[in-house]
Amino acid sequence: MYRLSPALADYLRLRRSLGFRLDRGGRLLAQFIAYLDAQGADTLTVAAALAWATLPADGGARWLAMRLTVVRGFAAHLHALDPAHELIPPDLLPDRGGRATPYLYADAEVVALMEAAASLRTPFRAATYATLVGLLAVSGLRVGEAIRLDRVDLDPVEGLLTIRNSKFGKSRLVPLHPTTVAALRHYLARPDRPHPSTPTAAIFVSGAGTRLRYCNVNWTFLELVRTAGLRPRSAACRPRLHDLRHTFAVNTVLDAYRADLDVGARLPILSTYLGHVNPAATYWYLSAAPELLAAAGERLERHLGGRP
Repeated sequence: MYRLSPALADYLRLRRSLGFRLDRGGRLLAQFIAYLDAQGADTLTVAAALAWATLPADGGARWLAMRLTVVRGFAAHLHALDPAHELIPPDLLPDRGGRATPYLYADAEVVALMEAAASLRTPFRAATYATLVGLLAVSGLRVGEAIRLDRVDLDPVEGLLTIRNSKFGKSRLVPLHPTTVAALRHYLARPDRPHPSTPTAAIFVSGAGTRLRYCNVNWTFLELVRTAGLRPRSAACRPRLHDLRHTFAVNTVLDAYRADLDVGARLPILSTYLGHVNPAATYWYLSAAPELLAAAGERLERHLGGRP
C-alpha cells in the first residue's frame, strides 16, 4: 500500500473543494507516489521529485517542468504537516515555454474543418465532429464543457445550454442562435445514433455510444486540420482545438468595434459568457490579436478627428 496515499487523498480533496479539478494532476501525483513506494521512500525529497519529473529522459522541457510543478504544490502541503518533507525550489526546472500564439480561424477555415469531418470513418462520426466543431466555433465553449454536455443541458425551447460545474466549480447559461439549436436537435435525432446496452446521457457520443474523451477529440481534430489543409502560421502558432474559443472571443469584440458599441462595457458580459472567474483571463484572450489592435486604433483615430 502506498505510504503517502492518505495524504494525497486529503490534498486532492482540499484543492478540489477550492474549485480545482486536478484530473491530470491527480493522476500524475498517484504515479509519483507509486514511484516513491517502489523506491521504498516515505518522505518526499527534492532529489526524488526531480528524478521522477524528468522521466522519460527524452521528454519535452515544458512537460517535465509541468510534472515537477504538480509535485511542488503537493510537497508544500506535506511540508506544512511535517517539515521532514522537502520544499521544491521555484527556480528548479522552470517552465520557460510561455503561452502559444493563438491561431485565429477565418470563417472559411471553420467551414473547411467541418467539411473535413466527412472524411471520417462513418457518417455518424462525421456528423459528431462537424456538429462539435460548429458548436465550439459559435459558442466559445471549452472543449471539456462541450463533451460533458448531457441532453438535459439543452433547452431547445429557450435556446439555452446549461454548463454545469465547469472550471472552478462554476455553472452558467449560454444562449444559442436558433440555427445552432436546430443543428444540435438534428444531430440528436439521427437514426444512426448508437444505442449501447448501457445508455449515456451525453449529447456528443462516439461510434460505440459512449461519451467522447478529450484525448480522442483532440487527435481527431488534428486529423481534420490535416484534411482541411490548414498550416501553422509560425512555429508557435499552430491550429489548436482551444483556439476556436479564442477566435470566438476576438470576433465578439471585433463585432462590437464594427458596430461602434461600447467595448469596455461589454467585456464583463463576454467574460461571464465565457465562464471566466476573473476578467483578466478574458483580456488575455484579446491581447494577442492584431486585428483588435487595428480596430482600436481606427476608433481612436476617429475620436481624435485625425489630429496627430
